[in-house]
Amino acid sequence: MKILKIVVPLLIVSFFISCTNTQKPEVKKSDSMSIAPESSNTKVLNFATFHMGYTSDAHTVEFDENNKKNKDSIHQIAKMLSAFKPTIIAVETIPEYNEILQKNYATYLEAPDTSFEEPIEVELLAFELGRLAGVKRIYGIDHKMEYNYAIGSEITNAIDSVTYVEFMSNPFESVPNQNIFEEGISLYEKLARMNHPKILDLLITANADILTYVGTENGFEGADEAAKYYQRNLRIYSNLNRLKLDSTDRVFIISGGSHTAFLREFMRRDKKYEMVDTFEYLK
Repeated sequence: MKILKIVVPLLIVSFFISCTNTQKPEVKKSDSMSIAPESSNTKVLNFATFHMGYTSDAHTVEFDENNKKNKDSIHQIAKMLSAFKPTIIAVETIPEYNEILQKNYATYLEAPDTSFEEPIEVELLAFELGRLAGVKRIYGIDHKMEYNYAIGSEITNAIDSVTYVEFMSNPFESVPNQNIFEEGISLYEKLARMNHPKILDLLITANADILTYVGTENGFEGADEAAKYYQRNLRIYSNLNRLKLDSTDRVFIISGGSHTAFLREFMRRDKKYEMVDTFEYLK
């Protein structure tokens, strides 16, 4: 059993248990992302997940990525999402890895029983989804940048330590019944909660915006760290925009929850893309 590390302040995406409960969480229409009418825009299923293999993220969770029961549960989710019928898959790996990524994917298509030494969500979920949907192209769009989200505990905060500490002590207070770390919930429920629009909004706050309440008397230490995270996600978006897409393409993006949240915000304002409702497929 491996101990994995999870990304960012108290709540970034990472956990895994077997899928036994497939009840769809209630999402009010007003809560869901804006869905445009039929158009010539490139359709995108923007999916939030957790890291299913080694990660340098700050918080940890136990997960055996080679466990057959876990793998079967992941494949159940992949089958649901494959109904989107993507033509292209974008994953959270750097573009410099694309040649190896495509080679590994080709190997998986030829032999789905292939065992990868250290599989992550790419091999476990994205590859299987792609196989089921007949996807030929898969690309990495990640961009690595370091930022110090722990800055709030490392300086004397002269801006608003009360607001910062209150949020960090209970980040899920504003989203009752959506705590993604609640014990005993299934894999499906964790992923469903993670993709809920209110959780995606919360992930942006937790990973960046809350740091605007952190800084020395005349400094902007927290805001400057938050800006680095915005910059990283903008660069990820730039990598997505480098892909040669047209209106007939259907793009499945799988990434950590905070990246999904930022991409959602960028695409909502971009006439090139039309995001579909994740819960039309996660059911």
